Amino acid sequence: MRIKRGFLAIIAGVAGVVAGVAGAAFAQQAEQPGAHGAPPPFFNALTPEQAAYYAGGGSTVEHHRDPVRALAEARLLERQLAALPAQRKGVVDTYVVSIALDSDAVFSREAREAGRVLARRYDAAARTITLAGPDGRGAPRLARGSPANLDLVLARIAELIDRDEDVVILYTTSHGAPFGIVYNYGDEGWGVVSPTRLQTVFEVLGIRQRLVIVSACFSGVFVPALANSDTAILTAASGDRTSFGCRSDNDWTFFGDALVNQALRKPQPLEKAGAEATALIGKWEGDARLNPSMPQMLIGERARRWLAAIDKRVPATAGAPVGRPATAILQ
Repeated sequence: MRIKRGFLAIIAGVAGVVAGVAGAAFAQQAEQPGAHGAPPPFFNALTPEQAAYYAGGGSTVEHHRDPVRALAEARLLERQLAALPAQRKGVVDTYVVSIALDSDAVFSREAREAGRVLARRYDAAARTITLAGPDGRGAPRLARGSPANLDLVLARIAELIDRDEDVVILYTTSHGAPFGIVYNYGDEGWGVVSPTRLQTVFEVLGIRQRLVIVSACFSGVFVPALANSDTAILTAASGDRTSFGCRSDNDWTFFGDALVNQALRKPQPLEKAGAEATALIGKWEGDARLNPSMPQMLIGERARRWLAAIDKRVPATAGAPVGRPATAILQ
């Protein structure tokens, strides 16, 4: 029996090493962004009321997923979650989640850089997780941006934070719809993260102090659902307007470029950065004769206190913008 158990232990150890190597290889392999082809199943047949109902419950459809890749991705995400440090008592720690919910490469590039900018700005490098598909330029693989993975990351962060002290920052980028931000990963996954669903997740997890930034068309629909005294929220558009710049070959959307790539790199408070980004987007849209997207910003009264605390950590020197300007598509 001892020989058998010893043999099984060796096999288990070898399997663990193989799994680790396979996961590392998965993370380094180059992959092209998933192309959209088939129309979303199920959702197109719904009435607007039915779509809102199912989106509010977090409904998604996964289709033809490779189980080997899914397992490797799950292990990759598990390692990221395990590496998140616990909060520090007496310190307002920030945890950053940056997620691209669509496989178009512009969203992956935006989410990856937004994670880096927010991590630098709020001293959260060890407490930042980015979820995104391939960026089309050979960057390391990440766990995909999906509603399910977002739930897992937020649930793990909720286990680590002091809910009366710490702040969760969520940056989301994708295509949008009047009932939420769209999840569409090539022809493998479809769904919506609706305002109702996101607010429900926050409530269930007890995440009260949060900065939510939504880069998508119609993203203003998130404001009334999430608004309270503890929340700061910025969106790329009002609830009935489109935003611009989401072409696949872009590095940024208009909103991502103005807010993240420029305003948030500067040593200025969030509210001033939001106002700067809104003015810049308005100029770009005016120059191009586009229908104004009307970005939204709301900062709750109690949120102003924790914002003041984390804004003190903003680096004294501005970071330099990267990538091709979003307005290059207009030239």
